[in-house]
Amino acid sequence: MLLQSFFYIDEFSGNIVREFSLATYEQLFTHANADIFMRTTLMAAAVTIAAALIAFPIAYYMVRYASMKMKAVLYLAVMLPLWSSYLVRVYAWKLILAKEGMVTWFAGKLQLTWLLDAILAIPVIGGPSLSISYIGSFLVFLYIWLPFMILPIVAALERVPASLTEASADLGATPKQTFRKVILPLAFPGVVAGSIFTFSLTLGDYIIPGIIGNSRPFIGQAVYQLQGAAGNIPLAAAFTIVPIVIMTIYLTAARRLGAFDAL
Repeated sequence: MLLQSFFYIDEFSGNIVREFSLATYEQLFTHANADIFMRTTLMAAAVTIAAALIAFPIAYYMVRYASMKMKAVLYLAVMLPLWSSYLVRVYAWKLILAKEGMVTWFAGKLQLTWLLDAILAIPVIGGPSLSISYIGSFLVFLYIWLPFMILPIVAALERVPASLTEASADLGATPKQTFRKVILPLAFPGVVAGSIFTFSLTLGDYIIPGIIGNSRPFIGQAVYQLQGAAGNIPLAAAFTIVPIVIMTIYLTAARRLGAFDAL
């Protein structure tokens, strides 16, 4: 892909010219493509942050408070969605978020249609629904990748020795202080490890934005369209270099934070 990204398309014949050139990268770094990079990165970051905020309390309860039977039930609840087809889950959410779907129906029953109007900034009835909005894409990304955040955090919390929390209590720390100064720092590599999955998978996904979302493309969709309908392999290859660079930087930072120890 790196080699292909330095080729370019001949404007007259439309054929790939296999000569070293930076012409493709000049096409890549335009305002329209910068919007695609920014849109995709912000979505990946938002999904990662939301997944961490939801996953940590669930993982903490599973490790610290749940009985063996309840822990088994929670593990099953986390893993069960992964047993079904990825596409089935995405299309199920498309039906749930559609104008005539479950969310709109509940909003009407609870007289909360105004809330959907505010979220979408446009009336729901006769207009766009959550299934063709950034909010809808965000919710589906969060649902699909949440298990990949919960499991590394559970693994990290299980590695925290009970002796450290007992020593913290013996030294007079309150439960909040123990959590903030002992448990959270030791479990944080698990959060970073989970973020590797959620961030990278969101960054490269092209199916969810294609099924649930509007017409503004993400990086994965741009690559798919360029190598498919457009036939611009060099530009598609150049697009793939961007998430590789982003993830290289991200993984370097994650390694320094000890995330790989929690995988």
